[in-house]
Amino acid sequence: MAKEPFFKRFPWVLHLLLMLGASLVILVLVFQGIRIYARQGQEYELPDMVGTTTAQLTADNPIELELVVMDSVYRPGQEGGVILTQTPKGGTRVKKGRKVYVTTTAFTPEDAVLPELAGLTVRQAVSELLASGLQVGRLKFVDDPYKNNVIDQTCKGKAIYAGQQIERGSVVDLTVGLGDGSGRSVVPFTLGKTAERARRDILTASLNVGREHYSGVKNKATAVVCRQEPDYTGVSRYPYGTSVELWYIDADATDVDKMVREFKVDSSKIIDPNFIDDGRPTPEQIEESEEWAW
Repeated sequence: MAKEPFFKRFPWVLHLLLMLGASLVILVLVFQGIRIYARQGQEYELPDMVGTTTAQLTADNPIELELVVMDSVYRPGQEGGVILTQTPKGGTRVKKGRKVYVTTTAFTPEDAVLPELAGLTVRQAVSELLASGLQVGRLKFVDDPYKNNVIDQTCKGKAIYAGQQIERGSVVDLTVGLGDGSGRSVVPFTLGKTAERARRDILTASLNVGREHYSGVKNKATAVVCRQEPDYTGVSRYPYGTSVELWYIDADATDVDKMVREFKVDSSKIIDPNFIDDGRPTPEQIEESEEWAW
């Protein structure tokens, strides 16, 4: 008697194998669909877009990136729409259609509200202006009973008033009281600091920022002070409004920490902190010059 085929004797085994085969086919199709949907294996290197414009990327966008502008900053004299920062950074591996979050330059300036400055000290006024998105220009000291007290403010030579809206980033000049005329301040230490920080420190000391030298500097935004005049001594005091001249160098062209660490005060430049220049000649000047002879 012939032996019956295996699957005829055990049909449940055939059914099980058919179910397993069907399940395997379904799983393969599902995973392949997920792979296609998620574009697995199709990653591209994200270009460094800082310095390019959003218009350029719209015209040339082979991997269909979606730009999301998170913030915009107005910079006088600079084209609008220029990308300043991006997330993720250039060089990151991304998939087609990835969202990229950017900060760009604004096409038009935003307005800032001038804060109330009258009656504040120079230090307080500088802090208020910078916090409002404005810049501080020159400090003009005039005769007034209250020393180091802000009296008035102007922008481009015109009087402006608290609560007035002006372009963000505008330069505001301050008129400050001289008091009894004896106002003097120690020149701050600015070596190794960026222009923004150095200017703020000088202005809050009731001094003015003099000429700024960028000879050979490639990036003004990150350049740091390598020399100042008058030099820092920590002791010498100069009349309010004295100009401090600054020289800059690229931060990546020098060891900034080493430059600051190795700075030595030149004792020959220390001025008597108690000396008050009231315009009258010293006994030494009278003795050495015929101009004061009588």
